[in-house]
Amino acid sequence: MNTEMNDNKDDCCKPKTVHHHGASNAIYGLGFVGACVYFIGQAATFWLGVLGFLKALVWPALLIFELLKYLNM
Repeated sequence: MNTEMNDNKDDCCKPKTVHHHGASNAIYGLGFVGACVYFIGQAATFWLGVLGFLKALVWPALLIFELLKYLNM
């Protein structure tokens, strides 16, 4: 009987994880697909296509870099 009570006590004290960033993941995913299409579409060779895929992984950093360069910061 004591083990049943201890099991219930452990279940109620476990931390609950809640994720609230589903929309940002969807936007990043759509941006990733768009960046893949753009960068790979511009590639003339296989290795430039591979480089395009790698650029698509880091497109937010490239976007911010170009924005700051445009704003002369």
